[in-house]
Amino acid sequence: MALSKTNQRPIVVVTEGGPHIWAIVNAVADQLGPVSVILEAPESKKQLLLARARRQGWTSAIGQLGRMVLTRLGKRFFAGHAARLAAGQKLQTEPKPGQKIIYVSSANAPECLQAIAEIQPGVVLLAGCRLLSRQTLAKIPCPVLNYHAGIAPKYRGMNGGYWALASGDAENFGTTVHLVDAGVDTGGVLRQTRGKPQPGDTISSYALRQAAFSRDICVEAVRDALAGKVGTVDPGLPSKQWYHPTVWFYLWTGIRNGVW
Repeated sequence: MALSKTNQRPIVVVTEGGPHIWAIVNAVADQLGPVSVILEAPESKKQLLLARARRQGWTSAIGQLGRMVLTRLGKRFFAGHAARLAAGQKLQTEPKPGQKIIYVSSANAPECLQAIAEIQPGVVLLAGCRLLSRQTLAKIPCPVLNYHAGIAPKYRGMNGGYWALASGDAENFGTTVHLVDAGVDTGGVLRQTRGKPQPGDTISSYALRQAAFSRDICVEAVRDALAGKVGTVDPGLPSKQWYHPTVWFYLWTGIRNGVW
């Protein structure tokens, strides 16, 4: 029997925000009832750069930073395309009036766990937030799901849609909702869907395009978790973690293959 909006436990989304995330949040709220959003503060650019340098070396880290700067500079140029995409797909990309938002410094901060404990949700959906630590994850007493803008486990990590296209694997331009474990997008897969980029789409709009065709699987996965139906599937794919592209790879692939 389907859960009504009045007899289910609350829903919590933990996120850093962004238009594509609000599109998901609003879709879940429209279908399943009010959502409490725990909004974490963005990590500092300095901390991100240092962390990437430790993982991948300074050459890659600086190249990734260059690509991000280039994309940011081009955001105003692509803003019209994003607005048309949102309008055409009827995406609600801003918080609705009255949306409950709890501000925290980090998804791993004590105040985040305190907010979850006070709300007592039936499910927590992560969407564009920090990787939860083992300690934080162990203290959340309900299913924890993650919306990932890529087909896991083949495109774990960052920019899953972009990497599928850049790898000549357009049939895996898609998204995943999965259970959260201590790894990077390595938890059991619950739902996946695939779509197609449209003319004018770039790395600046892929996430919004993916959100447009992923609203249903997010609603379905959250609804199942609230009903105690958490069943995983095996996609039968290889596993690889991806990072932000460097500026030189991005430019070369864009010029050579038209994947921007």
